[in-house]
Amino acid sequence: MVFLQLCRNTAGVTRSAPDRTRAPHLGPERRRPQVLDAALAIAAAEGITAVSIARVADHLGVTRPVVYACFADRIELIKALVEREEQVILGGAFAALSPRDGDPFVAGFQALLTTVAEHPDSWRVVFEGTPDPAVRELFGRGRMLIGAEFERLITPTLRAWGTTDVPRKLPVLVELFLSSCEGAIRTLLSGEQTWTPDELGEFVGKAVHRALREA
Repeated sequence: MVFLQLCRNTAGVTRSAPDRTRAPHLGPERRRPQVLDAALAIAAAEGITAVSIARVADHLGVTRPVVYACFADRIELIKALVEREEQVILGGAFAALSPRDGDPFVAGFQALLTTVAEHPDSWRVVFEGTPDPAVRELFGRGRMLIGAEFERLITPTLRAWGTTDVPRKLPVLVELFLSSCEGAIRTLLSGEQTWTPDELGEFVGKAVHRALREA
């Protein structure tokens, strides 16, 4: 009887040991950021069209039901990813438009490119890879909002500079600014570039400042 009791006790210890070392279960709320990070990594490397429930599951080393517990389908996953990255991109862009000491154009471009360097995958989803309707929508909406804010900020400056025919020139100057931002971002994201955010920001910022000042 004593021998049987010892066997039962030993068996109980053996069975309970794995429970103590098992990794804690992550519910959907805690898992969603990981799923979105995986989707972002795939999108940055191959384009957002490569993102799927299966690819994300493989990337995380989990089963598809784990991903489906977080997002009902690919459309919902992509929408959540785009909305999250939109906050990163627009937050960085609007912060770059904030008033700064020194040359505001140089400081603004340096701030923008520093944000790009800190969150390269977020920007690559927009500027690189295969075009996707969700990304085009983000790009168009973000471009419109940033352009409107820049127009609001630059209009009184142009008038203070004595720029003539401001209403007619303004749309062209806003487009010049936006195109310069896009070009600088693409340059920084290029694997072959040798610029730092501060160097490139100073170079482009001064060029844009001169162009606007002499318009």
